[in-house]
Amino acid sequence: MIRFIVSACLVGFNCKYSGGNNYMPELEEAFKKGLLLPLCPEQLGGLATPRPPAKIEKGEGLDVIKGNARVLTVKGKQKDVTKNFIKGAEETLFAAEKLKDNLVACILKEKSPSCGVKYIYKFEEDTLKRGRGVTAALLEEKGFKIISSDDVEKIEKLLKEFL
Repeated sequence: MIRFIVSACLVGFNCKYSGGNNYMPELEEAFKKGLLLPLCPEQLGGLATPRPPAKIEKGEGLDVIKGNARVLTVKGKQKDVTKNFIKGAEETLFAAEKLKDNLVACILKEKSPSCGVKYIYKFEEDTLKRGRGVTAALLEEKGFKIISSDDVEKIEKLLKEFL
């Protein structure tokens, strides 16, 4: 039974903007046992892999949802991908709502403009700022528990309850 939604890159799917992944071996057993539903909000929003990296301009995820900030690509000619990020967040929320009776938490990739739980990159530079990505902000706004991929100890402790 699915207990967690997880950023697909964390279980080894090559859906990261660069075409790679952010594999976390700590999730392997839970994935094999069917406890995890891997999703990539950026792919669900219609973006290809690989794709140009993107960042949130003038705000964080909740600002994007409220229409007060945009998500733009940052390499070459800037492209507004806000609609893709919002669609991906909504699709992820749709899955979470379908699973809500059994869903314990959503484990999301930190520092991502979609999935960042505590930190995202500043638009103008490659340094971090406090803030959530678009999907993390929407899930939290709707009452779902979100956990950063950086909170490895917390993740391991939570998964042990179901393994």
